Amino acid sequence: MSAITTHVLDTASGRPARGVPVALERREGEGWTAVAKGTTDSDGRLQTLLPDGKELTPGTYRLVFDTASYFRAAGSATFFPEVLILFEARDPKQRYHVPLLLSPYGYSTYRGS
Repeated sequence: MSAITTHVLDTASGRPARGVPVALERREGEGWTAVAKGTTDSDGRLQTLLPDGKELTPGTYRLVFDTASYFRAAGSATFFPEVLILFEARDPKQRYHVPLLLSPYGYSTYRGS
């Protein structure tokens, strides 16, 4: 399993958010470098951002969720076309699970396990 994973739940529908495009980026100086990208599965999970066994480089990362695409496919409007979650990965031996609870007009996140 990837050292960085996510799980997106659509709290408005009460279901996993399937098909959400997600990009993982790492801060490099003043900018951001693309690390990986993927799409949430039928359970709203993305567990394959980094290859199995690849050690994580400590640093500041962000997950970029293309929520506009998800809501457009669902036939719904959204106030937040993109959600960015920044976090610090300090220990390369830890797993970082970053869930997103999503609705058309709000979202929240936390560090999962």
